[in-house]
Amino acid sequence: MSLAYFALLFALVFTTTLEPSNSDFVTELGMAAAGVCLLAASMDASKADREHFLRTTAKLRWALIAIPLCIGAQLIPIGLAMAHPIWTTTYDALQGIPFGYVTADFSRTLGAFFLALASVALLGVTIVLGRDRRRAEVILFVLCGLTTLVAMLKIIDYRLHGESIGPDSWDFATSLSGLGVALNLAVIQLAAERAETRHAIIRSVAVGLLGLAGLLINGAVVMADSNANGTVACALGIALFLLILAIRRLDLSMLATTAIAVAAAVGAALVLTWIFEKGSGSPLLRLLPIQPDETRAVLDRLIADTRWFGAGAGAFQSIGRIYQPGDATGPLAAPSAAIALFVGTGWIGLALAVAIALSLLTRLVSGALRRGRDSFFPAAAAACLSFGIVQGFAGPGLLRTGAIICLAVIVGLGLSQSVSQAAR
Repeated sequence: MSLAYFALLFALVFTTTLEPSNSDFVTELGMAAAGVCLLAASMDASKADREHFLRTTAKLRWALIAIPLCIGAQLIPIGLAMAHPIWTTTYDALQGIPFGYVTADFSRTLGAFFLALASVALLGVTIVLGRDRRRAEVILFVLCGLTTLVAMLKIIDYRLHGESIGPDSWDFATSLSGLGVALNLAVIQLAAERAETRHAIIRSVAVGLLGLAGLLINGAVVMADSNANGTVACALGIALFLLILAIRRLDLSMLATTAIAVAAAVGAALVLTWIFEKGSGSPLLRLLPIQPDETRAVLDRLIADTRWFGAGAGAFQSIGRIYQPGDATGPLAAPSAAIALFVGTGWIGLALAVAIALSLLTRLVSGALRRGRDSFFPAAAAACLSFGIVQGFAGPGLLRTGAIICLAVIVGLGLSQSVSQAAR
């Protein structure tokens, strides 16, 4: 497992630190590292590792393959009646084979398909590697260090360049820092658990102070973003983490736990409903920062014309060119991950993604409530996933390869540690 372990850390470190360069090489590097991880883990996995994976993913395996299958279906040749209209136009002009695809941009959708496979591979490998608590702790510390490093670089960049920093750079930093807030909360709880069970006071205080520093640095970047909805998403993640901690510490009965969980869900729904009602137009646009009138008009037409199966995962820019006016200065970038997902895979893909996210969130929360001293792993993953669901409607940061890989590893780590190791 050593090769898989180091390949996983390599994927995390290099995709996250190189992501601000906006290079396609980052995606290729992440996919290559994911392939090495999967190959090494498949060759070295023991019977106990396989049993742990099967036990962890029980009734959830459909969620791991649903998105890759949905994207892969867009690459299958079909009749022109069901294909994207662009292929009908191509057939009329060239009189080739009367077949097309759901996607309007085959190459970009193929890239999205391989990235989805890489993310699922990293999630699965993390489930196996996270079975060992020491490795799980190292992965957690690496994730905390990377998110804090990106946040520090963003703060320094802001001090040097001020308002000239582009929104795309802020979107990635905000998304990663939102994850970092929950991860550093987990480090603080880890330090508290160590002080309580191992009585390693000095080491626990040092680890706790590092976690507190990371929490403040990542929180500062989230607060500095002009889009306040990212702050709301982060606050919901923090509230979920603290709620899990309080329920576990108070050792409440099942009835009391259920009542508190229902009350918290209703409160979160009211907050999100209030935020959505502040905006106007399509629900997909209501958490976005204020858009220029021309851009909003293009987005409204693009959303209204999207079919049930979408126009191809990753093909947002290609489709956006059709709707842009002739004097547009550049390609239209997806303003949020939810809009890119909707345009790419349609209502079916968006509904499937929400169902997967909620299923994983339910498993992580229930696992955190069942676990003992290691509950902070699934609790942090649940908080990160909660943040990601809301942030996906507020900005495009989660479309970046570094953020996708980090979130996949975080969820895999949480799932792995949500199952007790006592039955080895």
